[in-house]
Amino acid sequence: MWAPRAEIGRGVYVFYGASRKAAVVTTLDQGGPISSESRINERIRVPEVRLVGPNGEQVGIVRIEDALRLAQEADLDLVEVAPQARPPVCRLMDYGKFKYESAQKARESRRNQQLTVIKEQKLRPKIDPHDYETKKGHVSRFLDQGHKVKVTIMFRGREQSRPELGYRLLQRLAEDVAELGFVESNPKQDGRNMIMVLAPHKKKAKAKAGKGQAER
Repeated sequence: MWAPRAEIGRGVYVFYGASRKAAVVTTLDQGGPISSESRINERIRVPEVRLVGPNGEQVGIVRIEDALRLAQEADLDLVEVAPQARPPVCRLMDYGKFKYESAQKARESRRNQQLTVIKEQKLRPKIDPHDYETKKGHVSRFLDQGHKVKVTIMFRGREQSRPELGYRLLQRLAEDVAELGFVESNPKQDGRNMIMVLAPHKKKAKAKAGKGQAER
């Protein structure tokens, strides 16, 4: 009896028999690890392949000549989907249609993808009130626009021995802009700097994504 052992790629699995000496590699769907670099038809130069039918059915190990003949008779392409297997796994499919559908899905994915922009603001631990209000205004504007903000406290000289000054300043800033965003990454020391990441509330991020799609 065959039992699944490990997935070696999206939709590609290794199966071991009771003897644990033989393995079968199979693709479970057409969306497996097939790339533009996959070898197809006459470019597949091996003596034999493990063939998978157009509907995912196992045909078994066949000579490459027979696999190419079956592809030609079915008016399909022979596509190598698991070159690392021994013997390589090939599948019968309409490769042109597959590439077209994959390109369509990739375009749709890019269209729906939300571009994450991270802005940055740098502060000193002993920043004066006017500069603080200016920096806070920048952070508030970025969050309101749906951007994440990386806030960096820069320590110099003896200030490095007072990290609590930077921590309190970051806490104060987070509280001051709490209506617009939240702390996604808590303050942490990074060499001479202390860094915190603020993210906009979901409604702001969604509004930015919707605006971007409308502009397209």
